[in-house]
Amino acid sequence: MSPVGLYCPLFVSVLVCYWGTASCYANGKVTKACGSMEPRHGVPGETTHSPYRLETNTTTFSPTDRIQVILSGTSYFEGFLLQARDPVSQSSVSTVGTFTLTNPKTTQLLTCNEHKGSAVSHTSKAKKTEVVVIWNAPPDAPRQVQFFVTVVAHYNLLWVKLPGPIIYQHGVTPQPDTTTRPPVQTTTSSILPGPFTSEGCGQSKSCLLAPPGCDPKEDPQCFFLSTTTEGPDKKQSVMFELSGPAEGYVSFALSWDTWMGNDDVYMCVKDGDKVSVSAAFVSGRTHPEDQSQSGLSLVSWRLADGAIQCRFSRPVKLTNQEPARYDLDQEYFLFIASGHAQYGRVRRHSWQPLISTKSKLITGPPEVLQGSRGPIIMKMHGALMLLAWMLTGSVGTFIASFYKPDWPNQTVLGQKVWFQVHRGLMMLTVTLTIVAYCFPFFYRKGWSKHAGVHPYLGCCVLTLSLIQPIMAAMRPSPDSHRRYIFNWAHWGVGSVTEIMAVASMFLGMRQPSLLLPQPWATHVLIGYVTWLGSFRFLLLMQKHFYINKSLGSDDTQGILSDQSERGHWVSFVRSLLLAALALGNSGLLLALLSSIAGI
Repeated sequence: MSPVGLYCPLFVSVLVCYWGTASCYANGKVTKACGSMEPRHGVPGETTHSPYRLETNTTTFSPTDRIQVILSGTSYFEGFLLQARDPVSQSSVSTVGTFTLTNPKTTQLLTCNEHKGSAVSHTSKAKKTEVVVIWNAPPDAPRQVQFFVTVVAHYNLLWVKLPGPIIYQHGVTPQPDTTTRPPVQTTTSSILPGPFTSEGCGQSKSCLLAPPGCDPKEDPQCFFLSTTTEGPDKKQSVMFELSGPAEGYVSFALSWDTWMGNDDVYMCVKDGDKVSVSAAFVSGRTHPEDQSQSGLSLVSWRLADGAIQCRFSRPVKLTNQEPARYDLDQEYFLFIASGHAQYGRVRRHSWQPLISTKSKLITGPPEVLQGSRGPIIMKMHGALMLLAWMLTGSVGTFIASFYKPDWPNQTVLGQKVWFQVHRGLMMLTVTLTIVAYCFPFFYRKGWSKHAGVHPYLGCCVLTLSLIQPIMAAMRPSPDSHRRYIFNWAHWGVGSVTEIMAVASMFLGMRQPSLLLPQPWATHVLIGYVTWLGSFRFLLLMQKHFYINKSLGSDDTQGILSDQSERGHWVSFVRSLLLAALALGNSGLLLALLSSIAGI
């Protein structure tokens, strides 16, 4: 048999094996999971409170009775596995009774432990929010029966063997429930009749808006949070309104400081064509914990016109049963964050949260708050790096590359003008780079794990910047036969440093902690590179045609000291080009600095 004939059956069998395994999860034939009720998805089940509940239409039964069992949720789910078991039995497959389907299109019966019809699962991964089946009590039913369900919201998001209600035979005294279960969510939500508006901000309600002055009624990209005190003394409860782009979720948090962590969080999460509203607690840069609607009332939402909006009321003070909820008669910094959500589960936000510039007494007088997405220390980092490599570094490099022959008879502190200007600008560039390099470490209190390649490029830029003055201090004399080695090395390291600095700027303006307006900021930086390249091309052409061909001399010392009319004219034009370069760089730099100040 040929190698092809040998390997083809093996390949097909492996392919069928993998396909069969994958299809089992989609078509609900999960008999291998009957015992543990754990799908073989390669991910652990969630330990947080699930958005799903299991109910029966009765708490007591007799043998041969037919009991209605309902699985429902506030979020969609794709798959499930439902069983009835004897809670007293220690067997892992002690299924009890059989089921009857009410909708064979979406549900199917399974055979567990050679007991036909003892479990129910899905027939496809179509999204659903409710399943209704009938459980048939056997003639030899145990004194008590408990229902269990595994729910798969998505392949990587599932809750395993959630305990459901216990039903007892008539005449059996129910055993006290010693298990601790999260409180059932009883809050209902409704659809908002229309969009929110910024009208009344600072008069009847406090508002935090970004960009400043935006109106969520007109602009779906407007991030909007309002607080309105309610009650006879205006200190009984607070009505919150939250709006933002419908990309996945929008949330806000009450925080004691401007750092993420130990925050009381409230989230509006898009789940299909619905919005789930919940409260949670964030202990650090982690996923929200203890998500529930506990303590929230008058919940309503709207998902239309490219915006996600939700409204709810919350008491100023909550009982001790509410975990990690903050009292609203205190001052807090307000955070607004947004990001993507998948199957009702929030993902890490890709944009730095909007943080109020001052703490706010939630039950205090109405006011319009200002906010910023960029921490001051990170703004200083970006501003100094841009100043170093868009102005001082680039101008200093140009002077060394093209202006050595200029001002031949003028010196500053015993050195030629071009050298002193070049050295001064480059030392300033190195100093600005060192200072700016330290700021992110002060802010993060260590290395940033989510900044991608940008910090590595920054380290390279700083290292090469420090090598340049060391190399310059050790350079041979101008008449040394090894001088050309220094010239090439100094030029090469400088060119690589400048290229890496520009690449780092492109990546830096997309960092979550200093995300500049896109694509505008990128276009400005592309304009800077084009501007710089154009001047380099002009000066290279001038140097080639005028110096090499017109004068035909390798000795360029004193070329522009020629008193001829042509020499004066060339010197004047070159000075204009240098001034235009510096002014153009300054203008593009100011454009980016203004965008940094505005975030």
